[in-house]
Amino acid sequence: MNKVSKRLLACLIMMALTITGTACTSGKNPLQAASVHLPTQQSQNVVAATPQPSAEKSGGTERKLIDAKVLKVSDGDTMTILINGKKETIRLLLVDTPESVHPKIPDPQPYAIEASNYAKKMLNNKKVKIEIDVSERDRYGRLLCYLYIGEKMFNELLLEKGYARVAYVIPPNVKYVDRFRAIQKKAQQQAIGIWSIENYAQEDGFDTNAVKKESSPSKSKTTAQPVKPKTEEQVYYKNCSEAKKAGAAPVRKGDPGYGKHLDRDGDGIACER
Repeated sequence: MNKVSKRLLACLIMMALTITGTACTSGKNPLQAASVHLPTQQSQNVVAATPQPSAEKSGGTERKLIDAKVLKVSDGDTMTILINGKKETIRLLLVDTPESVHPKIPDPQPYAIEASNYAKKMLNNKKVKIEIDVSERDRYGRLLCYLYIGEKMFNELLLEKGYARVAYVIPPNVKYVDRFRAIQKKAQQQAIGIWSIENYAQEDGFDTNAVKKESSPSKSKTTAQPVKPKTEEQVYYKNCSEAKKAGAAPVRKGDPGYGKHLDRDGDGIACER
């Protein structure tokens, strides 16, 4: 090998060493940039435990529904469901039924039992679907939702029957509030359920005092007993002197005390003189 070739070979070796050193000291791995981050086993379990909603459209509105099963009905607007193998207590959104079971209310409120029995009849041990709005839970940890039985939303059924009022309208969970208020207005016009008792359903709850006022008669009103008129048989005047003394003369036919023995001329007017 001549001197020129040796120098050329030496230059090539130096260039190769320079390139390799630059790649090693740069701290970058071209394979790392192309790699895809995979979730850990723990995060994979969390994803698997989260119910995956199915998208449906109803009246132009998209609904994301999750399959569930009702295990227990506590009252008209509160239930226990089984969802993805886990028990959850749910509270129906935007509706409120009278209390049938409440630590601060010893006796069931009017129409509470009707609402609870209706919910039990419709939902117990039934497969249902739930729809979450924006905020998932209330301060008690209950799952907030709209509940569907078949093609019907149970929240709306309660309003239609007059078993619930529109309540707890707290943004951002207000997706169906306008629709609910329209249904409630019809129930109010029909005066059914809770709307059959004047002033019972209020903006802030149910006023049991209104029920007591309606069920007890007002002291300011007295019921007048009908006065039965005396018949001819009940009043008898022996003669016109007795009729005049009683202030009944003249006595016309059909009046109490009239008798043919007093009406000598038979004109229907007795004791006219």
